[in-house]
Amino acid sequence: MRVNHVGEVCAQALYTGQALASRNPALKARLAEASREETDHLAWTLQRLRELKDRPSLLNPLWYAGAFAIGYAAGKVGDPVSLGFVVETERQVEAHLQGHMDRLPAGDTASRAIVAQMKTDEIAHAQMAQREGAAELPAPIKGLMQLAARVMTTVAHRV
Repeated sequence: MRVNHVGEVCAQALYTGQALASRNPALKARLAEASREETDHLAWTLQRLRELKDRPSLLNPLWYAGAFAIGYAAGKVGDPVSLGFVVETERQVEAHLQGHMDRLPAGDTASRAIVAQMKTDEIAHAQMAQREGAAELPAPIKGLMQLAARVMTTVAHRV
């Protein structure tokens, strides 16, 4: 659950950076709405960590700063690229959440409910970005995003 919590820290930062960089008021509002949903996810995962007697990642400020910088940079490139970044991020998050769901014990209904709702919301964020005109990102960028996600999940799991 710590990794999911870090993912939500990063999601808030990404959306905040992207909204700050966008010049489109309607898109800013949609990104702000997605960020609010990520705030819910953040609260749910933090509460679940506490119930499991675990703690958030000690590196959350670093994760936030890095994700904010990436979101801001993507937003500065332009809205289609920024939205493409949303689509690819959410696709990767959806796959991660599905993998987590597959590994969760059947009896852990609290964690399963959180992960399932998060997955539903992430799919909706990707669909919103597609509707708003997301550009398809080049394969090397997608690969770098996957690599960064692997580093984050591996480190966040331990620290």
